[in-house]
Amino acid sequence: MRQDYHIQLAELGEHGARMCRVVNNAMRDSTRSLLDRDLALAEDVIARDVAIDEMRANVEDVALQLLALQAPVASDLRVVVSALWIVSDLQRMGALAIHVAKAARRRHPSAVVPTEVRPVFERMGRVAVHLADQAELVLRDRDLVLARSLDDEDDLMDDLHREMFSLLNDPEWSRGAGVAVDIALLGRFYERFADHAVAIARRAVFLITGENVGGDTTPRFESLDA
Repeated sequence: MRQDYHIQLAELGEHGARMCRVVNNAMRDSTRSLLDRDLALAEDVIARDVAIDEMRANVEDVALQLLALQAPVASDLRVVVSALWIVSDLQRMGALAIHVAKAARRRHPSAVVPTEVRPVFERMGRVAVHLADQAELVLRDRDLVLARSLDDEDDLMDDLHREMFSLLNDPEWSRGAGVAVDIALLGRFYERFADHAVAIARRAVFLITGENVGGDTTPRFESLDA
């Protein structure tokens, strides 16, 4: 019985790393669909929503069973609580990637991202994928140094988000309000994706050390930010 219990605890941690890879691939592919106007790829990403939700539900089921039947304490309890937090962040990251793919589908065959803004979104896509890659390593290796470094790496996404708004506020902007709204929403999706990756690193610090790392990572508008 206790052996099964420890196997289940270990699997909770491994599941988080696997789910991180799934949502990371979703963001990578949704960015490609957005920039390349690839409708088939956008549809493929959108279809992954069910699998991502199922992954979260599976972890929650195991975690709740452990809480109810094993009454974990101390470090074991941190594993269970952290798993619940982490899969919540990961499910939201998946939802944000799907929002990007839906934007690509909604405007197809037209380009969602105008030429002058494309370089910013290419970089935002790379930063988002990189941060999710790093979060996966943190979960897999329990690397505290890497976990604590993600806050600084997220600064680049914030810089890109500001650069995007400076382009939208340029007096020479001629694409109209509708395009500007699309771009602003897309930028928010990427920024929130990065924020959730940082939140996962903070959860990992708590998991490993019991330290409750500060920082407001809770989305204020669930319908937009997932």
